[in-house]
Amino acid sequence: MRSTFAFLLSFLSPVLVVAATPAARPNVVIILADDMGYSDIGCYGGEIPTPHLDALAKNGLRFTQFYNTARCSPTRAALLTGLHPHQAGMGTLAEDPGKQAQPTAAAGYREVLGRDAVTIAEVLRPAGYRTYLAGKWHLGYHGVEKWPLARGFERFYGLISGASSYHLPTDPRGLTLDNTPLPPPTQPGYYTTDAFTDHALEFLAAQRATEPFFLYLAFTAPHWPLHAREEDIKKFVGRYRGGWDQLRAQRFARQQELGVVPANAKLSPRDDGARAWDALSAEEQTQLDYRMAVYAAQVHRMDHNIGRLVAQLRARGQLDNTLIFFLTDNGGCAEPYSDLGGGAFSAINQPAAAGSGGRNAGTNGSSYGTGWANASNTPFRRYKARLHQGGISTPLIAHWPAGLKTAPGSTTATLGYLTDFMPTVLELSGAAYPAELGGQRIQPLVGRSLAPVLRGGALPADRWLYWEQYNNKAVRHGHWKAVQPAEANSPWELYDLSTDPTELNNLAASRADKLRELTAAWEAWATSHRVLPKTISAPGGTPKAPRKKS
Repeated sequence: MRSTFAFLLSFLSPVLVVAATPAARPNVVIILADDMGYSDIGCYGGEIPTPHLDALAKNGLRFTQFYNTARCSPTRAALLTGLHPHQAGMGTLAEDPGKQAQPTAAAGYREVLGRDAVTIAEVLRPAGYRTYLAGKWHLGYHGVEKWPLARGFERFYGLISGASSYHLPTDPRGLTLDNTPLPPPTQPGYYTTDAFTDHALEFLAAQRATEPFFLYLAFTAPHWPLHAREEDIKKFVGRYRGGWDQLRAQRFARQQELGVVPANAKLSPRDDGARAWDALSAEEQTQLDYRMAVYAAQVHRMDHNIGRLVAQLRARGQLDNTLIFFLTDNGGCAEPYSDLGGGAFSAINQPAAAGSGGRNAGTNGSSYGTGWANASNTPFRRYKARLHQGGISTPLIAHWPAGLKTAPGSTTATLGYLTDFMPTVLELSGAAYPAELGGQRIQPLVGRSLAPVLRGGALPADRWLYWEQYNNKAVRHGHWKAVQPAEANSPWELYDLSTDPTELNNLAASRADKLRELTAAWEAWATSHRVLPKTISAPGGTPKAPRKKS
């Protein structure tokens, strides 16, 4: 059911830290999915079985207007630092094995976390918290000084880079334990989603149950490549033969029943990069059913592992005072912008040989394409890397039996953004946000604490939010949102999300005054937050021109 708030709690400055007694300090777990859409999990309308996430939502709080940055590295930077991505040096994707910014790169585009930003781990560890990361880093590759242990984490197991094979992560996109690169795994049945969780559980089991901890569990699922366990894939093959048009309609109906989309929302049209399902051949439908089955299996396995984590916390008597957040780094991924998906069909779920090297070593680049990404992001338009609602809307579940004061299963329409995690954690832990660290001045936070919402209160609705990704631009103030796609000569668009939450009615012409107000604010933000005068175009993977509707 929906949350209702009888009064407005006083707004806390994002840099104000309210002291918390050691006994009251919660453990904090942030679980981040990778390239998963708004509607994929059950408690947000999806048909994929996610019983453990659904249980967290049933006993927790779901946010219906929470935003990410639309891309992997910028989201991770904003989430961990409480700053806009460009402020943290991550205006683009982070450096990877074959990629590194020039030493002369502008401050917002250095492709690694800047030293004038601090991570949640860097502020919690001096406050007595144990700090762990399992999964994907993707915030700096070349040199251990850019890796998790240099940014406040006590233990790390996972990928320094952005993606790899689930079955056989290989050099140069292989695994790392703390600061030690590992050889390719040799144990039968290795699967990254399981292994990330295994190590997270080991980290927690090795510490005293009385010590507070911060765990950042950053799954790569369901990011490409399409790799899943065969026993999971079998559960889904054949379930998607009805196609993406049918799936979107079914999910939208469930979302309306669940209250995770506004009552006045309309389902957006099928994306112009995807054909009508009935226009595809029988062979194409069979292959696309299998692609979506593997994707669903990836999400399902991730949920299974979240259940393992919850079970261990419960067994150790830690679940009640553990604040768990679950969200995703961007919308479902349409790359390579083909409705038939990407990568050879025969290569799906088949890891490459160890030591083969290259960008797609062990990955095969297989993906599920525009049509399924459009369905993942139901009811919204667009997908990862775009700043319409489908690219930046994320499910967010908060679960905290000892501290959450909202009715179990509630939803909240509180407007939230990734920069809110740092001030929330600071307030609840009593940790101090430093003015400087190691002689380096630290930038002030830009987020606001969500603690009042967790306690059953509210926050002011009059908030400005800003985005820029590879020349895609957006700004939101209250219920007004302006968007400018990166394609050449694309004008700014304007939407009233209070009456048009799926961005179907462009008001740029009729409300030019409002559009000028929002775009002027965006320009001022961009100038003062390391976005302008330098912006960068996306390196390949440009969406195809819209196809004629079928």
